Amino acid sequence: MHGPEILARFLTALGPPDKYGLRWQYHSRSDRHSKVGSWGVALDLLATSSLMQAHVQQGKVVLGVNHEMRDFATGRKKDLDLVVARPDGAVAAGRQSLKGLVSHYGIPLSPAQQSVLSGLPDIPVAPVGAVLVAMEAKACMTAHVKSLPRLYDELNSSHLCVHGASRQALAIGYVQVNAAAEFISPVINSKPMSKGAVAEVNVHRQPGDTQRVLQKVAEIPRRSGHSGKWVRRHRCHGVGLPQRWKSRPVGPDAAVTRTGRQLPLRQHDRSYGERVRHHVQPHLEPVEVVRRGEDPLAIREHDLPGRNRDPVSSLAA
Repeated sequence: MHGPEILARFLTALGPPDKYGLRWQYHSRSDRHSKVGSWGVALDLLATSSLMQAHVQQGKVVLGVNHEMRDFATGRKKDLDLVVARPDGAVAAGRQSLKGLVSHYGIPLSPAQQSVLSGLPDIPVAPVGAVLVAMEAKACMTAHVKSLPRLYDELNSSHLCVHGASRQALAIGYVQVNAAAEFISPVINSKPMSKGAVAEVNVHRQPGDTQRVLQKVAEIPRRSGHSGKWVRRHRCHGVGLPQRWKSRPVGPDAAVTRTGRQLPLRQHDRSYGERVRHHVQPHLEPVEVVRRGEDPLAIREHDLPGRNRDPVSSLAA
């Protein structure tokens, strides 16, 4: 898994200057952290899923960045940070792509990560048709407890919007949490800072603040709501210090924290195949879960309704 390390390295570098000429590693009014975090998720998913690689090579899927989805029941709209979808018509040559976003976003890759990317098929960023996977990215860098209601509401409303627009789409919640004991907020310190001035510092109660966020994210509905939730913890002080990271899945199956644990991506790979097939055959409800080695985008004559096999155990057979 490469995404967490890529994001940590990216956030170690200072961003563009604000109106006072100050440069920050993280700014809540910028989306650079969510763009690069989402890019890392796309890279890891593509590197993990041989099925997705095949669909990219066959031109069956595209990426959407900041794609607007509408809940047709309520009329609510929401921009999703990253979607994987069927293309909305022919994809024009020369469009932006996953590989092209490296230079566009200024993403620093190690030689090993560049080698992984070079060995993968390139997925274009293009107009989106039927959405297969939709991901909402959020960050909680300071004032952790105060931010909990907003964080929960935004993630919860995202899956309602995703499933209101496409009942079979895979909804993913992705959260970046700051585990540092102190943080220099670019909002509080948005003022002229003469040389030698002392910045106001937010002090966190760690690890309790981070644990409260993890507990709140775990409360968000799963399966019927978000099909997956993923948290990446960073130690971000705001300016000038290297980033450290840990990643973990959130939910009943995540009692043990492991840095860079890959189980959730394998689960999303399986879910990707299952949900894609629902899109191709919406008239079959429920449908037989696709078996390993079979392409869920291919309609087969022997598809029959009424099969209720467990998706994970079926695909692991």
